[in-house]
Amino acid sequence: MRYILIGRGRMGRLIQETAQAAGDEIEAAFGREDLERLGKLGRAADVVIDFSRPDAFAEIASYVRRTGTPLLSGTTGFTPEQLRQLESLGSSAPVLWSANFSLGMAVLYRALREVSGVLKPDFDVELTETHHNQKIDAPSGSAKLLLEALDPRREARLVCGREGSVGRRRKDEIGVHSLRGGTVAGIHTVHFFGPDEELEFTHRAASRQIFVNGALHMARLLPGKPNGVYDLQKILFGE
Repeated sequence: MRYILIGRGRMGRLIQETAQAAGDEIEAAFGREDLERLGKLGRAADVVIDFSRPDAFAEIASYVRRTGTPLLSGTTGFTPEQLRQLESLGSSAPVLWSANFSLGMAVLYRALREVSGVLKPDFDVELTETHHNQKIDAPSGSAKLLLEALDPRREARLVCGREGSVGRRRKDEIGVHSLRGGTVAGIHTVHFFGPDEELEFTHRAASRQIFVNGALHMARLLPGKPNGVYDLQKILFGE
């Protein structure tokens, strides 16, 4: 496989090292300081892999529209307008976006979707997420992904942290709490608090390598797929 990489952060460097160790070719790698060079490039790879920042999206989208190169993106923090543009990009190429490329997180998403409807009438739901002290956005993209599974119709009232005399907890609340510190790769826990019982679902990432392995596995599946926007649920479970 041949890749164009966007992003020279820790994830980008690890993707490049892992891909090259597997015999893949990195045709080009761009960071914030030289991303404009992407606009001068023709179709040079099988897939564009983007683990950068939302402010790079316009340049990446322009390249994908112009060349039809499949795009795999793990960038988080997109605005609603950028997400709409991402959806429209599927008319030009196969596009796979996920806030989390681990297989375990994909299975957790599916499990929460199955059980939340049964538990929510009688259980209070809270979500905690923990990441390293260099993470910029909160709640994490993975937390937002899990919220989609918990509340697909977006009927709940999200409460991101609590302070002061906030009153009693409302039944339609989902509390979301972000912890930051050290070098934690990612911990997400969904708490279901019921009458006299509690159920927790936790996913722990021991290192970023699980996200890299998942992203490269999915990138190999993108070429040849029909144009459109995909997620892990569609690819793994045929939805």
